[in-house]
Amino acid sequence: MLRRLSCLWCGREIIDSEAGRRRRYCRQSCRQRAYENRNSLKGTGIPADSVVLSAQEAADLADRWFAARCAAEDVATAIGEGADTDELTMLSKTLLELTREAERLR
Repeated sequence: MLRRLSCLWCGREIIDSEAGRRRRYCRQSCRQRAYENRNSLKGTGIPADSVVLSAQEAADLADRWFAARCAAEDVATAIGEGADTDELTMLSKTLLELTREAERLR
């Protein structure tokens, strides 16, 4: 059986087998960025489990969540207007894709 996990650095989905230790990162580069981030926080008073985003990363995250909210509003409007199953299916797929993308921190 496969386990579905998210990368602790970028949030991408990781599909891991049950054998062995759980993977925490999707790629070596994510593992390295997490290590660098942990070391840069030492001695700063910022908790080690904090996530520090640049202004651009925070703006990108806000944009992704805004797109997901707009898609949710589209679904609600379509339901209110009595949209057919095909349209609701398409809107739901779009909403699902956008929310998966919005889950990524970076």
